[in-house]
Amino acid sequence: MSIFAEVSKLATEQRNLATTNLDELSTLDVLQLINDEDEKVAIAVRKELPTIAEVVDELVKRLSAGGRLIYVGAGTSGRMGVVDAAECPPTFGTPPEMVQAIIAGGDRAVFQAQEGAEDRPEDGAAAIDAKKLSSKDMIIGIAASKRTPFVLGALERAHALQAYTVLLTTNPRSEVTFPFLNNAICPVVGPEVLMGSTRMKSALAQKMVLSMITTTAMVKLGKVFENMMVDLQQTNLKLVERSKRIIMLATNCDYDRATELLKESGNHVKSAIVMQLRGLSKEGASKLLANAEGHVKRALRL
Repeated sequence: MSIFAEVSKLATEQRNLATTNLDELSTLDVLQLINDEDEKVAIAVRKELPTIAEVVDELVKRLSAGGRLIYVGAGTSGRMGVVDAAECPPTFGTPPEMVQAIIAGGDRAVFQAQEGAEDRPEDGAAAIDAKKLSSKDMIIGIAASKRTPFVLGALERAHALQAYTVLLTTNPRSEVTFPFLNNAICPVVGPEVLMGSTRMKSALAQKMVLSMITTTAMVKLGKVFENMMVDLQQTNLKLVERSKRIIMLATNCDYDRATELLKESGNHVKSAIVMQLRGLSKEGASKLLANAEGHVKRALRL
């Protein structure tokens, strides 16, 4: 089958019959159509929740054992991976190597399109080789079309190295038949408002799924207390103040006490919470948290 024939059949390359008069509409009507189509994305993602849960549970096991999550994508799909990976250290206090992203064309492609870079599967394989994978790692390839050569080359190489491989695509699961996949997440969002422009609904679905995966995995790893991020990095004044507010909300103390606790804990929000609620020193709180594998609620129950 020619590339033209293959691409022409993709769900992401079809015309949206609801938007064929897009170029004749008022500004408000164009916006309304885009918004109407965006509403469909959450429904498509909801249908994939059981599969996403399988991936998250597998990821938690691997991260707990010292493995890594590595996204691989090209173009907009690659940028979705870069954004999610970049947000994990400040949000959850993870080391930068725990969640990483590979984008076809390298760092330049984050800011400027390097479209031809996605056509070489051997480059995807080489990018995986550079990561020195182990069987503990998980690779999530992100490709709206499900056929991006760079992504498939990376996934095939990762599978050969015994990593766990996942493809995130907005084409139907029935069309995802690659033997080198352990799993596939397939929210079918339908044709784009602008034919083939997968930076729209497809990218929105990708963003939703990736945020779900890392957020849920970090909850399971003890990076969250109730619904508050308690391993955040205090890399700016806003995050310092957010840390104090989290301590105040978690312990019902005032601002001055939260400031004192944050300082005494060595700027470690988890320790500050346990110190206040259990009346412990920094050392005592650290010991409880270690015994609880970093989970605040478990530490408080010990």
